[in-house]
Amino acid sequence: MNFNPVEITGLLLFLIGLYGLVARRNIVKTLLSLGVMDVGVITFFLGVRFQPGSRPPIGESAAQAMTADPVPQALMITAIVIGIAVTAAALMMFSALYHRYGSTNWRTVHKIRREERRR
Repeated sequence: MNFNPVEITGLLLFLIGLYGLVARRNIVKTLLSLGVMDVGVITFFLGVRFQPGSRPPIGESAAQAMTADPVPQALMITAIVIGIAVTAAALMMFSALYHRYGSTNWRTVHKIRREERRR
């Protein structure tokens, strides 16, 4: 399989985000890692059928020139909007979690919740 540089960049961003998701216990860093993974997936899908020199399918020159497929671009714009909404909702939940438990560490919050349930 031949990967173009855009696909490789997308895969690297996804793997960096996955590493941050697995290796970090901080909730904010976890949310940032999810954002990096989202950008990596979007970059990969935009680069899947990338061909240098392709033009947008607009106007009269579209029939003569090699054109880019607009469907993946439209889907990725939708994915960007959904990713922003999910990140905003996650940050709001984090804010409530931090104000209730006073920690940004997953394990500390989990311990505090376990102790509250035992009471």
